[in-house]
Amino acid sequence: MTEIIHLPGIGNSGDLHWHTHWEDADPSIRRFAPASWDEPDLSDWIAALEQAVQSTQTPPVLVAHSLACLLVAHWHQMSDLPIKGAMLVAVPDPASPAFPTQASSFARPPEKKFRFPSLIVASTDDPYGSLPYAQMRAEQWGSELKTIGAAGHINGQSKLGDWSEGLAHLRDFASRV
Repeated sequence: MTEIIHLPGIGNSGDLHWHTHWEDADPSIRRFAPASWDEPDLSDWIAALEQAVQSTQTPPVLVAHSLACLLVAHWHQMSDLPIKGAMLVAVPDPASPAFPTQASSFARPPEKKFRFPSLIVASTDDPYGSLPYAQMRAEQWGSELKTIGAAGHINGQSKLGDWSEGLAHLRDFASRV
């Protein structure tokens, strides 16, 4: 069985978010736990991710949303812990006017190709990150790219419910890595 770690973005993933739905359906999915969801500190989030990966029995698949996608890019440069891969959903553009100022420490993510397989899932109308930005990051990071159409920021406000399409993408990705 593949271990899964959820990495929500700023503010955490609330009751309407697919992260929460997936965890409710599968209690084996873990959520990493930084000190603050609302005032994110890159060093703290990296340490929380490192701790979450260290606590697994086998290399996990990371499932990141929004700001946590940038976390994965920063983390991979400083950690040598093994993971099976990372699914990165709704990669935000730090140069976007919508990017939260309290997350400025996450800006300037590394452009280096990841040392593990990755999949970026992008929406065509994400207010935090354009499709061209997601395409650029996919190329830099060596990620596969899945475009799912107009789904906003692919979060609770997108009204995706349990987002069965996303879960199918995760299962397919995890079966191939």
